[in-house]
Amino acid sequence: MGLTCIVLVGLIFLAWWIPSRGLANIHPDLPRIVGLVVLALSGTAILGTGLLVLTTALGKDIFFTRFMRLVVIKFLLPVIEFVGRILGLDKDRIRQSFIAMNNSLVISQRYKVRPDRVLILLPHCIQLFDCEIKVTGDVNKCVMCGRCDIKGLVEIGRKYGIDISVATGGTLARKVIVEKRPKLVLAVACERDLTSGIKDCYPLPVIGILNLRPYGPCFNTVVDAAAIDDALQQVLELPAPASNNP
Repeated sequence: MGLTCIVLVGLIFLAWWIPSRGLANIHPDLPRIVGLVVLALSGTAILGTGLLVLTTALGKDIFFTRFMRLVVIKFLLPVIEFVGRILGLDKDRIRQSFIAMNNSLVISQRYKVRPDRVLILLPHCIQLFDCEIKVTGDVNKCVMCGRCDIKGLVEIGRKYGIDISVATGGTLARKVIVEKRPKLVLAVACERDLTSGIKDCYPLPVIGILNLRPYGPCFNTVVDAAAIDDALQQVLELPAPASNNP
């Protein structure tokens, strides 16, 4: 993010310096005016980067978090990916950083959502490939044998009363979101699918949890159910515990 900010400031400077060689010929004050505009844009870029870093590090909504999430998703991510390609950085590492920053920005807004307005979206590869009972479409078909992580996820859904859907691809995932109209989505997927899903769903807040792929992509993947539980506890509007006082 810092490197991208430097690149942007450098491009802004060049956008001023190159034309300024001839701006004085148009009006003697024009280079100074354009310079002030460039200074303001550069200061905004640096300030915005600093706010993003602070918000991510502290986990608190400092200023304009929702707007900054828009900037990160729609504008900075493509630039960061471009810079990463030039530097030969691994795409998945960049996407992991983006997902982590997005999660921090979402959680920092202190969302409190009722369980019935939250959707847990899972990829079909979480279920064992050779399982005879396919849970796509209805996760409650699971017989809770414990051979894959579906069992633990179903238990979390029942614990909080949260709807869980299993999607076979991005198109079905978007269809499920449109039909169920949640206020917050907790999605489990790989780096590529989570990144594209977060972008496609904006402004709907999405918390992304990466799956693990011990057997390769899209085959018998696993997920840390405890990480999902922890994320839900930060955003769910849960009833206060009953008082024992008479």
